[in-house]
Amino acid sequence: MPWLRVGCLGGWGFGHSAPTWWGGVASRVGAAGVSRKGVWKLLIPRGQGRVIGVNLRRSVQGGVVALALVLSGCSWFDSDGSSSSSQSPEPSPTPTEFEQANVDSASGDAASITATAEQTGPSFRSDNIGVSFEATDLADPRLDPAKSNLDEQLRALGSPALRFAGNALDRRTFWTSKGEKPKHGEKTTVTPDDLKRLKKLVDVTGSTVTLGVPLGTYDPERGADMAAHAVDILGDSLIGLGIGNEPNGYTVDDVPDGAVREDGWNEDKYVGQLEAYAKAIHAKRPEAPIIGPDVYDGAWMTAFLDSGVKNKTALAQHWYQLYECDSTKVPGRGPQAANLIVPLAKEAAKKNLGIGKSKADAADLPLWLEETGPTSCPGTNDTSLTNASALWAADYTLYAATLGVERMAMHSMLGACKGGAPMSLICDPADRGDQSNSFQVRPNMLGLRLLVPSVGGHFTKSTVKGGGNMSAYTVVKNDGRTLVTTVINANDAAKVGGNPVTLSMPSGFEVDKATQVFGTSNDVKSATQVVPANPLPADVPFSGKEPAAASASAVPSDGAGDGKLRIDLAGSSVTVFIMRK
Repeated sequence: MPWLRVGCLGGWGFGHSAPTWWGGVASRVGAAGVSRKGVWKLLIPRGQGRVIGVNLRRSVQGGVVALALVLSGCSWFDSDGSSSSSQSPEPSPTPTEFEQANVDSASGDAASITATAEQTGPSFRSDNIGVSFEATDLADPRLDPAKSNLDEQLRALGSPALRFAGNALDRRTFWTSKGEKPKHGEKTTVTPDDLKRLKKLVDVTGSTVTLGVPLGTYDPERGADMAAHAVDILGDSLIGLGIGNEPNGYTVDDVPDGAVREDGWNEDKYVGQLEAYAKAIHAKRPEAPIIGPDVYDGAWMTAFLDSGVKNKTALAQHWYQLYECDSTKVPGRGPQAANLIVPLAKEAAKKNLGIGKSKADAADLPLWLEETGPTSCPGTNDTSLTNASALWAADYTLYAATLGVERMAMHSMLGACKGGAPMSLICDPADRGDQSNSFQVRPNMLGLRLLVPSVGGHFTKSTVKGGGNMSAYTVVKNDGRTLVTTVINANDAAKVGGNPVTLSMPSGFEVDKATQVFGTSNDVKSATQVVPANPLPADVPFSGKEPAAASASAVPSDGAGDGKLRIDLAGSSVTVFIMRK
């Protein structure tokens, strides 16, 4: 199994002047140096980080996916928020036991978590973990695995879903296969060579791809030419073509490059142009898969589903968790970090994703959340860098999957860490206007990485009693021989330290390994860290009440113990327990 470089969390924050509409128009509502592959590859801030690696064995969906995170207590940033690769510290010894570094006390409410082995819910697919990019990123030469570490950062997510569209699709992207110049002032030209470069990337990552076709400038033949080249070049990796991005926002003026339709644009006019594009595409490639409408608005979903477009493959929905951009209410839907982890967040997700799910079910189509994220509001630099965003990313991704979402892509872009798009999973540490070949990751991507062991499993029933702000998800896989339980402890570590947790396992199971993402608080910025995946120690710290005959260790339910793991679990953390028979 190859060693993959995984850079420490990106060292620069987004500027407060980041644009509101960086991802989708209408979503308000609702260390530099790349070393040779196959060896240790590091990206470590000066003097404060430790060796980081990922030992990742990938497989196709439904197969075995094993992830051993070998990341050791990394301090991702310098205290002033900057980052540097000017020094390369000596490697620290690789830890051999799971050891939390953040639980001096566990004064939080005790929790009892029960994991079961019987499948009761949908599967958790490789496509449930994904990244959405701006369409203009197709022209970035760093998509080529030989040109940057992007492929390795993506591979740390398993075989993630990839999507290229976003606000730039209809306003700044020009397609040509004939060497033409942009016709309407588009800033980025995309050609077949760019799609060939994307094919190199997906061949390495094993990803599936959905691709946006520009609709901002009405040109069905040009759109069909792009679609035909995409089908031919990307092959089976291409699973969906989206015609336009958020057409319900085409008349909005306060976006980069402005409105692309006049007043009076509506669902009926959209359907007429959608059908013309689809007809032109299918005249060239009859089996081309069409998805849409890439909106949050239920009426536009209905318009797409009722259209005469052939070969509809999925209902594509967009939704951002926090959308009341002027609100400062907590709990609420304003862009404050605390609002990512309050119970209201799940209620909002269930309601809004339920709109798409019900319509998709009625049309006998899968629901794909093609563009999502914490918030599309401007000036959310502080939110994007908090540890809360890592907790939210893990919780929201798993929760959406339990609701029936079969594909999800967190919106991002290949821009600068400082002054780039808010909430991007990855970013470029070079100064804005410059480029480097080493992308860095954000806290939300660290949260997503911990979900890879769950890929290929089916959800079982998990219950949580007590514990305050805590949730848990369990999947069963490997023909019932493996359980993976992910616990999101959103109780603030700065206030409680941790919580005494009793995890009850089915008969015959014991904890094989555990790994964790954590911060010293929910609000701490640029300091999310990872505890390596390792076996539990013989004695696990536990400050709660336990039966006289019980032992606070990971023992099986076969007479050797009572089938319960008792552990003080760090607050402000996501912890994954891998249990095997």
